[in-house]
Amino acid sequence: MLIIPQHIHTILKDTIKSHDLIQSVHLIHGKRIYFTYCNAIVDQNRLQQEVLHRLQISTTEITNLSVLQQLIPLEKISVSSNLEEVTQCLIKGSLFIQLESDLNEGLLVHLADLKLGYRSNNEADNEYSVIGPKVGFVEDIDTNLNLLRKEIISDKLLFEEHTLGSLSQTRVMIVYIEDICNPQHVHTVRQRLLDLDFDVIFDSSIIDQIITDNANSPFPLFMSSERVDRTKFNLLNGQVALLSNGSPYVISGPTTVFDFFISPEDYYLPWVLGSFFRCIRYFGVAFSILASPVYVAVLTFHYSVIPQSLLAPIIESRANVPFAPIFEVLLLELTVELLREAGARLPTKVGQTLGIVGGIVLGEAAVQAGLTSTILIIIVSLSALSSFATPIFKMANTIRFLRFPFMCLAAAWGGLGVIIGLVLLLGHLLRLRSLGTPYLVPVFPFRSHDYRDSFIRSSLNITTNRPGYIRPLSAKRFKVNKTNDISDDYNNE
Repeated sequence: MLIIPQHIHTILKDTIKSHDLIQSVHLIHGKRIYFTYCNAIVDQNRLQQEVLHRLQISTTEITNLSVLQQLIPLEKISVSSNLEEVTQCLIKGSLFIQLESDLNEGLLVHLADLKLGYRSNNEADNEYSVIGPKVGFVEDIDTNLNLLRKEIISDKLLFEEHTLGSLSQTRVMIVYIEDICNPQHVHTVRQRLLDLDFDVIFDSSIIDQIITDNANSPFPLFMSSERVDRTKFNLLNGQVALLSNGSPYVISGPTTVFDFFISPEDYYLPWVLGSFFRCIRYFGVAFSILASPVYVAVLTFHYSVIPQSLLAPIIESRANVPFAPIFEVLLLELTVELLREAGARLPTKVGQTLGIVGGIVLGEAAVQAGLTSTILIIIVSLSALSSFATPIFKMANTIRFLRFPFMCLAAAWGGLGVIIGLVLLLGHLLRLRSLGTPYLVPVFPFRSHDYRDSFIRSSLNITTNRPGYIRPLSAKRFKVNKTNDISDDYNNE
């Protein structure tokens, strides 16, 4: 039985008390070589083939660590005698190799299996589009950086790595394009990350909530996306992106409220169609927020605004409903939210069946029981559909939330309450900032040139400049080629 001397090799066993710590001794060409590694994260194939097998077939006498380092054909190898450094490297997937002649130091060989446990399918399921690329990010940060490198082939695309989380030691990457992105945005993001003191970074959304300008606002102040093309578009506009290991979502900023209603599909269609669909989204947001509150306000305080032709159907629909309009609306809205949450948490096939069958059965049963009116079911259903028109899920959640305070204000003061809610909402939006950029730009502050790609998507011949509110170092995105104005020589003959 081999006796292991009481040096750093045995001290590690007391330092790392986890049972996946493996310590073994190999006799190679008459020399004892000590291996220490964490079995759960080390790539066993690389350990056997690129390290152990190489040493066994080598004819070179292993006299010191320098010779040992030359025999292992890997790049990430370093010599260390620091116990704390060795411990941190072991739990990150390194192999610690020591020779019998010197047990106070050894080689750290990086053998982590970085792909183990990560999915290979990287379709953007939550931000699906019919036209355009469907490639999305995955939970591995190196894969995500590779996707960005392949899309933006430039030496100006810079990656700045930081390690966050006192327990998780999560790799976080700041990504930006050097000659386009304003250095002030990069400095702001970097400073907020360095000031961050958190134990475990579960997802990039955790970083979003911590470094945001206003953590008490229901509105998202950073763009969160799993689509590679959207992130590429943001980087080329001059924004800063943040990637976190273990998260398939990339956050970027600064953003405005209008950015959350822009779909990448707008740019893959002719500008007339892209502008039309974008206007549909804005209408859907307004309808989703205001339809139910207006219904409550009209039936509670303002019967006089109902046209006479609609008055009879409304009275007949509500004749057997025992509740006030506000309770009727809250009952249906909460039912829709419960169905949506239950459908999202269940497996895909079961969730779809529950949403369809549950909605039909509950709606029909509520009308037959006299708990609600048919007109309200139509309004609530259209409001739910309108909220899905928003491309970004976080903004869709905000829109779903805003309906409830608006309904309470409408029940208390009618149309005046709805107006009060709109004023408070506008005042809140005016106060919001994203990395110091006003949230309502180009409306406030007014920027006439940025209207070309906000409410509508103008032609590419017009939108040649990057958004001015981001303050990019290079304002021009591309130059328009007037080849369409040149007649075909073939037709001139």
